[in-house]
Amino acid sequence: MSATLTRSPLWPRRLICFFLRAHRRAKRREVALRAGGGMGFLSALRTVLVLGLVTGLAGCAPGLNGTVDRWEALYSRSLARLPGEKREEASRDGDYLLGIKRLRRLYCNVGIGFHIQVLPDGRITGVHSENRYSVLQISPVERGVVTLLGVHSGLFVAMNRRGKLYGSLHYSNECKFREKLLANNYNAYESATYPRMFIGLSKGGKTKRGNRVSPAMTVTHFLPRI
Repeated sequence: MSATLTRSPLWPRRLICFFLRAHRRAKRREVALRAGGGMGFLSALRTVLVLGLVTGLAGCAPGLNGTVDRWEALYSRSLARLPGEKREEASRDGDYLLGIKRLRRLYCNVGIGFHIQVLPDGRITGVHSENRYSVLQISPVERGVVTLLGVHSGLFVAMNRRGKLYGSLHYSNECKFREKLLANNYNAYESATYPRMFIGLSKGGKTKRGNRVSPAMTVTHFLPRI
């Protein structure tokens, strides 16, 4: 370093010029941070001064230029509140919304125990023994909201405004259900379109009106099973 300083008579001027530039950058950052509610000005100023010292030294030692470039890139990202990471988070959120489709059977421990089945004629009932019509594809469409598709019937589980369940050939808002995890590790499925209406099965395996049941009742508790 001393040899480099001796051979570079302009290094003090470079260092002073850099600190002037750093000061101007700090002032601009102060205005932006106060307007956008970012990190505190003092914290930003300390970072600028440290970066300024490293960059000023790099002006005397050209071998450090690559390191300084990396520091400047990291510093710029930190002051910009890492917009790249926000894009990654948005991407992850998008992946979540697209979701992993789960093949499950929804088991309700009421009566002798029933699985929801979606029949090709559009009827939805409970069946004690597992069969091909009780296999459902659970797909997230919004955060906490899923659709239930009968894999072999090709029909969505849907609920109309009267709380009646039916099989729908086409996807609509009536096919959306909020999947709620209960304290007993069972799930309850509430209509996303008609709040406070839940999927439920009677002790005989028939579907119950969504407006006549609540999550406090066992008839609305379902365990997703493979």
